[in-house]
Amino acid sequence: MSRKSRSLFSESRERPSLSEPIAENVAGTVERVTFHNPDNGFCVLRVRLRGRRDVDTLVGSAATIAAGEFIQATGRWTRDREYGLQFRASDLSVSPPTSVAAIERYLASGMIKGVGPVYSRRLVESFGVEVFDVIENAPERLRAVTGIGLARAERIVSGWAAQRAVREIMLFLHGHGVSAARAVRIHKTYGAAAIRLITENPYRLARDIRGIGFHSADAIARSVGIDHAAVIRARAGLHHTLSEAMNEGHCGLPLEALLSRTERLLAVPASILQPALDKEIEAGDLVADRSAGRLCVFLSSLYRAEKAIAGQLAHIAQGRIPWPEIDVEKAIPWVEARTGLALARGQKNALALALRAKLLVVTGGPGVGKTTLLNSLLAILRAKGVSVALAAPTGRAAKRLNESTGMAAKTIHRLLEVDPIRGGFRRNESRRLDCDLLVIDETSMVDVPLMQALLRAVPDHAGLLLVGDVDQLASVGPGQALADIIESGAVPVVRLTEIFRQAAESRIVQTAHRIRSGSMPELTHEGASGDFFFAAVEDAERAASLVREIVKERIPRRFGLDPVRDVQVLCPMNRGVLGARNLNVELQRDLNPGGGPRVERFGFAYGRGDKVMQIENDYDKEVFNGDLGFIKDVDLENGLIAVDFDGRSVGYDLDDLDSLAPAYAVTIHKAQGSEYPAVVIPLTTQHYPMLRRHVIYTGVTRGRRLVVLVGQKKALAIAVKGRQAERRVSKLRDWLAAESGAGAAATGSRAGNGRIR
Repeated sequence: MSRKSRSLFSESRERPSLSEPIAENVAGTVERVTFHNPDNGFCVLRVRLRGRRDVDTLVGSAATIAAGEFIQATGRWTRDREYGLQFRASDLSVSPPTSVAAIERYLASGMIKGVGPVYSRRLVESFGVEVFDVIENAPERLRAVTGIGLARAERIVSGWAAQRAVREIMLFLHGHGVSAARAVRIHKTYGAAAIRLITENPYRLARDIRGIGFHSADAIARSVGIDHAAVIRARAGLHHTLSEAMNEGHCGLPLEALLSRTERLLAVPASILQPALDKEIEAGDLVADRSAGRLCVFLSSLYRAEKAIAGQLAHIAQGRIPWPEIDVEKAIPWVEARTGLALARGQKNALALALRAKLLVVTGGPGVGKTTLLNSLLAILRAKGVSVALAAPTGRAAKRLNESTGMAAKTIHRLLEVDPIRGGFRRNESRRLDCDLLVIDETSMVDVPLMQALLRAVPDHAGLLLVGDVDQLASVGPGQALADIIESGAVPVVRLTEIFRQAAESRIVQTAHRIRSGSMPELTHEGASGDFFFAAVEDAERAASLVREIVKERIPRRFGLDPVRDVQVLCPMNRGVLGARNLNVELQRDLNPGGGPRVERFGFAYGRGDKVMQIENDYDKEVFNGDLGFIKDVDLENGLIAVDFDGRSVGYDLDDLDSLAPAYAVTIHKAQGSEYPAVVIPLTTQHYPMLRRHVIYTGVTRGRRLVVLVGQKKALAIAVKGRQAERRVSKLRDWLAAESGAGAAATGSRAGNGRIR
């Protein structure tokens, strides 16, 4: 477009004809960032363009953008059917703000820690357009501003430096066609050397930075000239394939599967992969060994962990019990009189075994008396002066264990005393736990690395009792420790099967056991009473609407439960209309639309009162994957959000919010180890990849007072009758069988309501 035509357009201040859009250049200041997706740079901006009266909407792409910044763009004016007139930029460049008003707006946006709306105004009033120069070159002058002391001044200086470094990383990533969303995490991991380290070996990003995958690292590698058939690329591809398998729960892969998956990933022949695999094995990063008769390749850390677990369990089992011999014939009547409960024959047999065994597994579904058995055992042992430690994988499971036993219970991470500085745990073989018996509940959730850490801390003399429902989902992390321990035949196992009368009256319990056995549950139910309901809906959109109505209105009205704190939507998967992602957005809008400050990061909005879940272990904050909390404060001035986790307040920087996700709806996998007063489960053929028996069984058993299934009977039938989970690739069962000399087969005998092996 000519300079003259641009001049005429500016002077007339009329919008151009939309019948034939004309490419032109515009420039102006960002008034507000309406939307910005750091994953792909897409942004919707409200911009005050030069020569125009009104604030206009501009749509484009930028690695990073903030209110107050100056933009130059090339593009066309278009009229969107829903949003009206907007400028669509094909090219968009961003510059730091230069005017006083723009600088104030930029500082107030929360881009720099320690500066919000109040201090941005004071800084601009004090230093005008020189404020950035003062922060960078004369930071001591900041303390002349009212309210800025030494600590805040240091935060402003460090925040400005970090922001500049992060921006450089973002621009570097964006320039190589890669998402800039993880720039803050990259800066924290690599520091000032980030760009140099990434350029030398881009594939380190896929290993070191959560949220940056192999494909992004591979794109950078192509940009910096790494050859398609390079050994470094092949080695990274093999490691990535095994890491992806680990995310599926495997500790390794059969050799053929590893090579074929990596061949598809890299589009290179197997002849290139074999030398790379040899180098990975020589370097000790991978291990080749046989499992279940197949040659497999394992991540070395998981291979060593499973071998260590087998050795540790064998060591525990071989020792003497740490309490004096107990007369079972006298102990059982004593504990029955003390608790007022009559034990079933199988529970008595299990209790007798527990009093004689140093290592024992107790498994079974809901309502079969695991808690009664455990309480009886604890009552007898405590009467003999035995010191007991109780733990569970999650905070909610530990709290429930505390309530059911009346004894203090901790999460496994807190029991082992996380060391946030050096990593790992303070409790280990050098400083073991102080107890005679360690009881772990919800053991099916414990993955291989955590099981290894746990067993390292068990005292030589102490006994170990593992309690869990082996028919539930396996751990989110790698391995299937509980299932492998049971199937190895190397450890005594009690499987409780009889449903007790009070529990049998619960339709939740009835439904769970029918699903577990592969039978369709009873879906008809007359009247308003009961604890299990099925709402038949064929259409996914209608089902989503009904889920929202049930959570927001029907359950609170009929059962008096709080829709946010007491009701949990559990989805088989994240994707789709009935997936956790979409339902989170809808339920957040329904249940917490309120005012007050909100912040948008990583595709989610966060505001006071929102229910959130921690989605990765954070040893510094002592919050762990699956912990549920509520946002109690959003401080834009200092760039902080405070989250309450069961009465403990935890602070998050705005740039760390990718470790939190809204939790109005979560996947069933994420709900392991938790119980909720009410559970609502959407279930349609849209969820086909996750329509498996153990998934639905786990979801139903999460509800304490009420479970509502919403969706298609056909989908439920597929889950109950159809495919079961593939066995995870692991070595633990083989290691255990070798340690015990028992072989893979186990013999068993039935005893009352339980089976002891």
